[in-house]
Amino acid sequence: MERSLYPGQSPICTIVFIPLSAAQRKLNADWAEASAEVIIRRCPVCSQDSIIGHGRRQKQAHDEHHDWITIRRGLCRPCHLTITFLPGVSLPYTHYSLIARSEALRRYFVEGYSWEAAAPPVKDPHHVADSSTLRRWFQVLDSSQPPFSFLRRTVQAFDQWIQSGQVFRYGDGPLSWPTVFPLLHRFWPLRI
Repeated sequence: MERSLYPGQSPICTIVFIPLSAAQRKLNADWAEASAEVIIRRCPVCSQDSIIGHGRRQKQAHDEHHDWITIRRGLCRPCHLTITFLPGVSLPYTHYSLIARSEALRRYFVEGYSWEAAAPPVKDPHHVADSSTLRRWFQVLDSSQPPFSFLRRTVQAFDQWIQSGQVFRYGDGPLSWPTVFPLLHRFWPLRI
């Protein structure tokens, strides 16, 4: 039940991102389980505490520890709006988690792997990202200001911070490799 504001207009689809609640030290493995039960009751459209559970569904979120994840759906009866609750590291309409994308960034920019070899390890070996997929991921971060070469230096600076133990907080915990791509996806371009 998705709502349309005007006759003949496509229905409105609302996606709510759930903040990471898995322990930072176990983020790689526990992010999907930690967010699978979360449902927010306040509707983002009408601001009433009217959202009720409306089932679950499976979504692809490939990374080293996950293949498919369970996500919650909700329904706001006053708005007739269906809401999908996604974990913060799984974007809508994507097949790989942002943790997998972070790993690909690390492998390509820090470890010097080629596009083909920089694909992140995944639980199901039949879902390995090809080099064109990696290029598309990185193009999301690419822009003419700053140039793509600046992205390499930024990722390498993040690696130095992570390796040295310097505390740079993002979200609920310190910057770590699982959170590098989500941070860049949200705040790029950065000036470091």
